[in-house]
Formats: sequence, C-alpha cells, structure tokens
Amino acid sequence: MHSLADASVVVIGAGVGGLSTACYLADAGADVRVLEKNEQLGGRASRLETDGFRFDMGPSWYLMPDVFERFFDAFDRTPEEYYDLEQLDPHYRIFFKDGDRIDVTPDLERTKRRFEEYEAGAGESLERYLEKSALNYEVGMEHFVYEDRTRLRDYLDLDVARQARGLSLLGSMQGHVEKYFDHPKLQQIMQYTLVFLGGSPQNTPALYNLMSHVDFNLGVWYPDGGLGAVVDGMVELGEELGVSYETGRPVTKIKGREDAFVLETPQGAVRTDLVVSNADYAHTEEDLLPPDGRGFDADYWESRTYAPSAYLLYLGVEGDVEELAHHTLVLPTEWEEHFAQIFDEPAWPEDPAYYCCVPSKTDETVAPDGHSNLFVLVPIAPGLEDGPETRARYREVVLADLAEHTGVDLRERIVFEETFSVSDFADRYNSYRGSALGMAHTLRQTSLFRPPRRSKAVSGLYFVGSYTTPGIGVPMCLISGDLTAEAVLEDHG
Repeated sequence: MHSLADASVVVIGAGVGGLSTACYLADAGADVRVLEKNEQLGGRASRLETDGFRFDMGPSWYLMPDVFERFFDAFDRTPEEYYDLEQLDPHYRIFFKDGDRIDVTPDLERTKRRFEEYEAGAGESLERYLEKSALNYEVGMEHFVYEDRTRLRDYLDLDVARQARGLSLLGSMQGHVEKYFDHPKLQQIMQYTLVFLGGSPQNTPALYNLMSHVDFNLGVWYPDGGLGAVVDGMVELGEELGVSYETGRPVTKIKGREDAFVLETPQGAVRTDLVVSNADYAHTEEDLLPPDGRGFDADYWESRTYAPSAYLLYLGVEGDVEELAHHTLVLPTEWEEHFAQIFDEPAWPEDPAYYCCVPSKTDETVAPDGHSNLFVLVPIAPGLEDGPETRARYREVVLADLAEHTGVDLRERIVFEETFSVSDFADRYNSYRGSALGMAHTLRQTSLFRPPRRSKAVSGLYFVGSYTTPGIGVPMCLISGDLTAEAVLEDHG
C-alpha cells in the first residue's frame, strides 16, 4: 500500500466494513479513529449475552473462508491466529412444510444421490450447475469483486469482455435455475441463499449462482465463539495496527471545512482530515450531511429496492432440540407468496419461510448446561409496523409453525426470549426503513449501479459497507473495506 502518514481518518460506524477499512488505512500509516454509536463494536454482527446465553444477533453463517484468509493475509496474519474454525456437517437442514426433509452435507456425491431421488438426472445437473457456479465465482471474484470497476467504460474494456464471456451475467436466478432443475424443491435449494443477498429468485441477477459454489464447494463453517469472535479478531488486529475505538459515541453531523472535517458528537466535536462512513448510506446523506453535501436526494432513496428486514426471536430453552441442525431452513413448498409479501405487496407472511440457528449444537459455551441457544429469523418486508401486539401475534405464528413442521415445540421450555425487528434495525443501526441488510442486489442495483464509495458532493468523504460494491454480506463488506481504503489512498496517499 501507499502511505497516509500524518493523515487523520475517522471511520463512522464499527460494522465489518468500517473495521476492515480501519485496518487497511492504519496499515498505510494513517491515524485512524473508529466512532461507534452503540456500546458494542461489530455493527449488525453484535452479541446478546444474558443468563448464560450468548447470541450472535446478526450474521451467523461463516461463508467464503477464502475472503477471510485474504483479509488477514494482507497484514501477514492468518484467521487461525484470532479464532478457530469448524466445518459444519450437515451444512444445513431443510424442512419442507409437506413433511419432506433434506440435509445438505460436505459429501457432494451423497447430495447428488439425494437430488436424484427428486428428479432423474438431477445429480448430473447439480454437477454442471456447480461447474458454472465455480466459474462465476473464480472469474467474478477476481475480475469484478476484488477490482473496483466504478465506471461504465471499465466494463467496455476488451480484457473485461473476454473474462466475462461465459458468465451468467444477465437474466434472473429463477430463469437460470430452471435451465438445470424442473423440480420446485431443487430450485428452492439452489435459491435459498438469495435471502442473504436481500433478493428473490425473480429480482436477483443470475450471476449470483456463484453462491452455490460458496455453499456446496467451499463449505459452511463455524468460528468458535460465533461471528462475534471474528469481530473480536478484527478489532484485535486493528489495535495491533494502531486503530483506536470509541463506543457510545454517535456522530450527529458531518461538517466540511477547507482544512478539515468537524464531526459533531454528544461528547464534543472531532476534527479530522478524512472521513469514511460505515453508517447507513441513506442516513449519512439524509441526516448527517447538509443539503449541499448530499450526492442523492430523498427521491433516490425512496425509489430503491431494499433487502428484507427480519423478525428475530432469540430463545434460551431447556433441553436439546434434536430435530434441528446448527443451520435449519423451514420452507413452504410454494414460497412465491412469501417473496411477494416482501417485495410486491408488503405484509407479514402468513405462511413464512424462515431460518433457525442453533449454535449450541456446535459450541457448548453459548448456553448453560442442559440448555439450547437458538434464534428464528423470518425475512419480512422493510417498513412494516412491528409494535408489541404485532410481535406477540407473530411469535405465536412462528412457534406453532416450528412445532408443526419440525416437531420441535419450544413453547413450554423457554427460559429466555427477546425479539428484534423492523423498528429495532432502524433505531439501533439507523437502517433505512428498518432493512436488515441495506440495498438489495437487483440487476439495477448491482455493481456500478450501487452508490459510489467516493461521496459525489464532498471531497474527502468516503463510504463503505453493504450499500457500496461489492454489496451485502460479511465477506462482501470485508472486501468493501479494502476497496474503500484503496480509493482513499489513490486520492490522498
């Protein structure tokens, strides 16, 4: 990297993107301070600890281990210096609501045989699908994710065109998956990861079939201590590089001056040469910047498609939950209505598709002896009303559905519970409309069509996180930190 010696940088927000940027900029010589609104570092990757239970409140899947290795390698470290990993088997379990059940395991031959039970030739189709997925992953990551292509002409380059040949760039995931599988359940298995990208089969580009390579070929892992342990590792690395962190210090205004920025906080003003915002992009523009410092108007943010919010139910329960795996999905056989109630006609899903995480299956430290730790996550439309009566009603819907379709009835065994939903995402993370993830990966909101990492209106102000490229998810935000740091260095190094 170049040098930023003697430059001061404030990173607003200690989510994964902010922590990543801070490490890269400190390594380049900058004096880096991270100001975090909440009392914990990690942003959405925060923890809930109570009564002997420890929950990852946000991300809970450790995917794309190569991205984490690349991040730590940039500082001559390895992930193993900060946390231990265990590959999960099964990767995850799926309960279909017609009584069917399937485990996806690290054994691909076993998975192929299972696919054949649904559709003749589906095992071979899975192999072909994963070959295309691996190509999309390898070429896409190397030439389109790790490289910051911010202008249309970057995509008109002949070399880029050669690399893109054969990639599934256009069309929807639904159309792409239908070319390989006829059985609706197999289509669902190949598409469930779209929830992590904040999209639906109809609005997510086919390029994201690369997620199947991530899932089936690279594996699903668990860092001992949960995703919070990864955050701890990043913070420790940052401290080694000289980053300072301040929690409970929200930035309320960003003011630009000729020689410096002045950031207003309840504890007093902070002066700095450069600013990187890992806060919600829309919140930064609408609430922290003056009108002449905004790159986008209110109509722009209103017109975007946002990833789902979520209804989360964190539960500490007596005994084991044998039927559930560490990661479990419960899916209606017809899930189009659920996606329609997220993207088309927002409403609380009456027949929800949802995810259960039971880390106590793998990690005995997250629950007291004789107890299980789990949370249930139902993707729902952002902006829904989620008052106490609504949450209470939906709690009953979810617990009854879980009992009916997995055989796990928790209702008489709960010793701790807490909910987290739309208004909490808005309050805790200043998330636009309470989205759990930010801006969805639709075709018109992918790559160079996402908001830029350089402010369009204020020199010296940069953005990082899920709104920018490459987008949603912990690995993508790690990479976003690298790309934003590179932009800062190009301009000021």
